Amino acid sequence: MKKKLLILAGGFSREREISLKTARAVFQEIKNNYITKISEPDGNLVKTLRKFKPDFVFNALHGRYGEDGYIQSILESEKIKYTHSGVLSSSIAIDKEISKKIFIKNKILTPKFQKFKFSRDKIDKKFINKLKSNIGFPLVIKPFNEGSSVEVYICNSKNLKKNINKLCHYKEIMIEKYIGGREIQVAILGKRKLGAIELKPKRKFYDYQAKYNSKSKTKHLIPVNIKKSLLRKVLSIALKAHNSIGCKGVTRSDFKFYKNKFYLLELNTQPGMTNLSLVPEIARYYNISFKNLIKWIINDSSINR
Repeated sequence: MKKKLLILAGGFSREREISLKTARAVFQEIKNNYITKISEPDGNLVKTLRKFKPDFVFNALHGRYGEDGYIQSILESEKIKYTHSGVLSSSIAIDKEISKKIFIKNKILTPKFQKFKFSRDKIDKKFINKLKSNIGFPLVIKPFNEGSSVEVYICNSKNLKKNINKLCHYKEIMIEKYIGGREIQVAILGKRKLGAIELKPKRKFYDYQAKYNSKSKTKHLIPVNIKKSLLRKVLSIALKAHNSIGCKGVTRSDFKFYKNKFYLLELNTQPGMTNLSLVPEIARYYNISFKNLIKWIINDSSINR
């Protein structure tokens, strides 16, 4: 008898549409292997889990409430096997401040940053001058707990105030040193350094549109044109970051390669699985089909992750 697979998708984050695309792509590949159902994590989630009684849950959620330990804690309490990282590692990875502190502790290079609190900080001349000396312009502002480059702005001293005010619906945001150079992303599969891919966006940086809109014409370059020793180095850094946070399953780490140094921007515990997604593309290059990638992720599922 076929086992049951529940795919959790949609959700309440800004990445809802990407989550649904991931779920549909996974469903198409795996529907003949399992009794498969796609479900939204609404107020009836626990009822759905108890009624459907899945053997596995494929967590296709992105962003807050799906990638931050919240859903994982429900699945743990219901003792259902699920994919990707667990409660603690998910909550750490999505929090850019905590994860950066762990990277720094583990001697992983990451851009300088500081916190901006709307209830405390004022964007006056003194504040801007302090930023200029401590971090330097240009710099990047972004939420602490969103993914997919949602609401990320590159700022200079003139447009900083205007852009920060765009994010005033958050209590606090991150201000980070902008690092130029090349965009390199690395996929980790369990304990395996799967591979890397370089992105050349037509836009100013690899933002939400560059990631998910095929019309943005972002170039995907694989294999990455760097020395083998440098490729080994960035793969090792990604695995170190994955392990330092305690991640499970598949992760994708976002790097900037600038002046022969790799800067880790962030680590994604639930990378997308759409037709434009990077992890499936890296896997294909290393002769792992999309179906086999999904099978591996499901077979890796467990409780107490």
